[in-house]
Amino acid sequence: MKNRDYGLTDEQVEAEIARLTASEAVKLARYEEKIRYRRRQYLYKLRDLEKKGKALMKSGITRDVLEDRFAECDEEE
Repeated sequence: MKNRDYGLTDEQVEAEIARLTASEAVKLARYEEKIRYRRRQYLYKLRDLEKKGKALMKSGITRDVLEDRFAECDEEE
């Protein structure tokens, strides 16, 4: 049976990783990915806040009620 070539050696893999890590194209793509992830997290947070706000409104809680409740808490301190 012949020895088969199984692809890259460990040294070649490390050299390719180092090359790609330093690449401006990779840095740009990473930055774009980071921005996209941040925007999606912001979207999910807004959806969660909307859901929470609707639940508060459904139970009859308004901004005035919240201000009154927290004003009482501030006075106790």
